[in-house]
Amino acid sequence: MYVSNMYHNHRFIDQDSSKKSIIPCTPLGIVKVLEYIGVYNTVLPFGNRLYGRVIAVINRSEVVGRPLAALLANDGAMVYSVDINNIERFTRGTGLKWHMHKVEKTDATLEDIIPLCDVVITGVPTKAYKLPTALLRDGVNAINFSAFKNFEDTVTEKASIYVPSVGKVTIAMLERNLLRLYDYFHNFSEATK
Repeated sequence: MYVSNMYHNHRFIDQDSSKKSIIPCTPLGIVKVLEYIGVYNTVLPFGNRLYGRVIAVINRSEVVGRPLAALLANDGAMVYSVDINNIERFTRGTGLKWHMHKVEKTDATLEDIIPLCDVVITGVPTKAYKLPTALLRDGVNAINFSAFKNFEDTVTEKASIYVPSVGKVTIAMLERNLLRLYDYFHNFSEATK
């Protein structure tokens, strides 16, 4: 249920909209980092707060990369999801006309998309991968969620904000999810007595 809700942009698990969906910890942690550094536009309504943003997620794993791309696209961003084989575009369409994101294949290359991006998020699980700083646009927000540093040492020459790790935020989101599930279980148990 939770995975389906995330991909289909259902933010609550109940009819009353009182119980929020559970989101995977690292993607949720990255969303919280983006909110904190001001990438989300708080003037816009929920679900549209990334409208106009172009974001690259370099990792399409089922654990972090794909859920993160879906979350960001469902919040209004145009997201380029990059993996070793190709680049896909996650979007809600022109003017956010769709309720949930759709995935489109592209022929774009990393060199085509990275200079367009307001935010670049990397999570390549190898020491050997380094995203060239020369591809980044000035003022980009650069976030790394890999255990390895995926940006070159010169990343701060282009990035207005560089977040080298999100591990502690991931742990905080795990605790948040556990507390939320505990609360849901015990409130449900009390209601059925």
